[in-house]
Amino acid sequence: MSTLPNCPKCNSEYTYEDGELLICPECSHEWSKNAAEANSDDDVLVVRDANGNILIDGDNVTVVKDLKIKGSSSVIKVGTKAKIVRIVAGDHDLDCKVDGMGPMMLKSSVVKKA
Repeated sequence: MSTLPNCPKCNSEYTYEDGELLICPECSHEWSKNAAEANSDDDVLVVRDANGNILIDGDNVTVVKDLKIKGSSSVIKVGTKAKIVRIVAGDHDLDCKVDGMGPMMLKSSVVKKA
């Protein structure tokens, strides 16, 4: 009985070992044993606000400093409320709907959990 993990690409259960690699015979995907162990639970993206609180999709946040909107003369004032639609990887990691402004991407370092 084999305790090898399923293929991360096609989820096939017929993986086999070849030295330090694990190989899937169905899609020919190869990966290392160490990579399979390291990626087991580390795929969760953790985003924190300016105060260090963990943010999740659907949280309500407030802006902690005035933000100039690029390409416009408008400004988002301190205390403006926003709702997080989703959290994405990248520099601007919050996809939000800002009250009075509409949808935009914000950095987690300029908001705090409401």
